[in-house]
Amino acid sequence: MKKTGDGSYFAGSGAPGSAGPRSSSKRRRRRHKKGQANQAPVREENLSLSVASGQKALEAGNARPEGAKRQKKSRRNKPNRAERRALARQSTSKPVVEIRQGGTAVDVQFPAAPKPAAEERSAVAGSPAKSYPAKLKGNTPKRHADGDYLAKAQEGFDASAKVARRNVHGRPAFEEVQDEGGFVRGEKWPAVQRNRDPRARRGPLQRRDRAPEQTQLYAALDLGTNNCRLLIARPEQRGFRVIDAYSRIVRLGEGIGKTGRLSDAAMGRAIEALKVCRAKLEERGVQRQRLIATEACRAAENGREFIEMVKKQAGLSLEIVSQESEARLAVAGCVSLVDPKAEGVLLFDIGGGSSEIVWLDLRNRYGARGYALTRFVRTWISLPVGVVNLAERHGGKNVSSAVFEDMVQDVARELDAFPMANELAQAMQSGNVHMLGTSGTVTTIAGVHLGLKRYDRRRVDGAWLQDSDVHEMIQKMLAMSYQERVENPCIGEDRADLVLAGCAILEAIRRRWPCERLRVADRGLREGILMEMMAADKVWRSPASRKWRDAGKENK
Repeated sequence: MKKTGDGSYFAGSGAPGSAGPRSSSKRRRRRHKKGQANQAPVREENLSLSVASGQKALEAGNARPEGAKRQKKSRRNKPNRAERRALARQSTSKPVVEIRQGGTAVDVQFPAAPKPAAEERSAVAGSPAKSYPAKLKGNTPKRHADGDYLAKAQEGFDASAKVARRNVHGRPAFEEVQDEGGFVRGEKWPAVQRNRDPRARRGPLQRRDRAPEQTQLYAALDLGTNNCRLLIARPEQRGFRVIDAYSRIVRLGEGIGKTGRLSDAAMGRAIEALKVCRAKLEERGVQRQRLIATEACRAAENGREFIEMVKKQAGLSLEIVSQESEARLAVAGCVSLVDPKAEGVLLFDIGGGSSEIVWLDLRNRYGARGYALTRFVRTWISLPVGVVNLAERHGGKNVSSAVFEDMVQDVARELDAFPMANELAQAMQSGNVHMLGTSGTVTTIAGVHLGLKRYDRRRVDGAWLQDSDVHEMIQKMLAMSYQERVENPCIGEDRADLVLAGCAILEAIRRRWPCERLRVADRGLREGILMEMMAADKVWRSPASRKWRDAGKENK
């Protein structure tokens, strides 16, 4: 026996890379000898243990056949959850032991849990006990996984009756709600409604300031000089969600500048589009709606006759709005795009027969935003020029630089009538003021500037354009031929002969009030109509805010 330098007694035991120190080997030998002493003697001629010898070995406390590995004892003494449940079941329903003939096998059978008595059911549910009719034998109650029963429907059961069951732990497991015909409509898990602390933390769907879910649908229709547009929406928190939309170019004001009347072809196109709108309104089941007509019906001699024709043929009642209402609705539809830091906004809506310009003076806004900004209208004007009548007057297909300049000068003369024009110019030079344009003209300019292969409202609506970008796009479209404008995906055939007239109106506004920034809005009168109706119905006021305001009024 040689002692090594690391303190081990054997050269191979306890040295680096060996199985372990000598002390552990001693413990293993002692355990092995103790096991051999406790083992029952086994005869070589009979290797298999008999039932009697096996029973004696079990009574000895430690029997292990030769060659079998020693099983590691579990350190956990307490039963787990599954074992506790099994013990609870065994305590409630004791097993029945059945020994088969010959003693070859033993079966342990657990009897089914007894069905609750009628008195117990009535005490739990709070209703008198009822028996199931004989004709429902095919629909007998099914047994639940935990030994409970699910009550089935029965005829004549009241709609307000609720049957509760209890599991083995005594807690309500489920609740069935039955209708008048006795059919189960659904289950609630769990059955007990817990009284929650109102001061408890609320999730994102339980905020105090969230408006209640609105099921009422609103619709807004705008029949303009060039387009017929419909929008159906549902109110949401501080806004609305669009459910359906429709737009078609009808050119209702075509030829009105020369004859002063709506042509039969134009009225026919408009009525066909309005029939489609009526079908959508009926399909969606709209409860609140407002349908308006603008400049074409205001200026035409037969505008009132056309309104009566629409009522008879399309079944819709249109309202001819004033110029002031049109300007206010344009503001209401676009105020959500106003820069929060802006001190003023020059908003313009270039339409087919008229163009509205509004000055929002926001120097004393005091944090107002959204629909509240409609109160800050300083002045406005409705110009009797639009893309349709201006293109008819100067031509829209082959537009040269000279013709384009004539269009700009024609619009500039109309701008001289704008009230407080000098005050607006001073505010734009000294303050943080930007332009906000809502029309097909500015959305087309934005689409061409972004180089879209197909018009995408999500990228256009809310886009910012610098003054140099606007000037570049106007010059680019002015250099295009009519066929090139038709082939452009953001212009198309419907707007190819009108887009340059809209660019001339925009150029006249830019020259009169230069501005560095322009924000594009692909929205307008329809959105303004929806905002006004929803604000009038107070759909965005939560119950908590209404309660607070009512309490303040009572205190006063």
